[in-house]
Amino acid sequence: MASHPELPERDRRVLGVVVQAYIDQGEPISSLWLAGRGLGVSSATLRTIMARLEEQGFVRQPHTSAGRVPTDLGYRSYVDQLLVARRSARAAPHIEARLRRAGSVDDLLSHASQEVSRASHQVGFAIAPPADSATLEQLDLVALEGGKVLVVVIAAGGHVSHTVLEPAEQFDRDELQRAANYLNSEFKGRTLLDVRQQVVQRLREERTLYDVLMARALRLAYETLAELSGGPAVYVQGAALMIEEFGNDDPDITLETLRTLLQMMEEKARLVRLLDEYLDAGGLTVVIGSEHLAPDLQRFSLILAPYSDGRNRGALGVIGPTRMHYGRALNAVESLSKALARTVSARP
Repeated sequence: MASHPELPERDRRVLGVVVQAYIDQGEPISSLWLAGRGLGVSSATLRTIMARLEEQGFVRQPHTSAGRVPTDLGYRSYVDQLLVARRSARAAPHIEARLRRAGSVDDLLSHASQEVSRASHQVGFAIAPPADSATLEQLDLVALEGGKVLVVVIAAGGHVSHTVLEPAEQFDRDELQRAANYLNSEFKGRTLLDVRQQVVQRLREERTLYDVLMARALRLAYETLAELSGGPAVYVQGAALMIEEFGNDDPDITLETLRTLLQMMEEKARLVRLLDEYLDAGGLTVVIGSEHLAPDLQRFSLILAPYSDGRNRGALGVIGPTRMHYGRALNAVESLSKALARTVSARP
């Protein structure tokens, strides 16, 4: 993130009080209000500090004679202070227990996004590792009516994907069973990316043509893996919680802002692309308002953290208005990303 002016300790303390009070109250904070907070600073000195903070871009005055509200730079200074002073957080045991009870990886990530949303009162999201990095455990082929074929791919950790294909060639049940047996014996334990590369290579080799059924099985596998290579899945929860938290009293939560956020939630692939630049940062990442490169995100703050099962990496986080309860959101993201990592690592 861009650097900002270094503040004297007293100015930083006053700014912290201003930001926290604005987050809690949603109203501009005046020097008169601050004078009653027991800061040990005279009213005249507080007015000087507030004027200096405004001049340096940490706060702004929305209306003449009104108090001040934080700018994105003010929020950044406040969050940096929180990050330096805070202790590592751990999810409550009952929350982690709920995650461990999830059946599939899809259920687990859906629960994780819901838990982080509930804990932070923001929109929560969980991004799965890219499908290509998952390890194939089993592939099943089931005949459907009209010559269609249901392909069920089970990856390590319980991730299950279903795809319905309409192959140009017709398969009976026995042929599909033999084809599935062949594909499992050849590719079980390999990543889906490796399987796809191997399938393409074998389709190019003339020797596959010696066994017509095996060649047809490879073509089915190729179509299936092409369907599964659309990028990482993303699970989003909690717009109602965020609206309930801020929607009635926050001037920044306009109808247009809500519409932008809801549209982003619906277009999950686009949300992943927008977040892509932050996924490789590593550790707990906070991006505030105008720090986003994407214009659509500049009304929001984003907090995310990666998680890993030791092999593959995804991300967990929250997105909400710049006037969010950062301390609560930071604790929620950090603790639940660690709980999620422990949970996925414990899966067979």
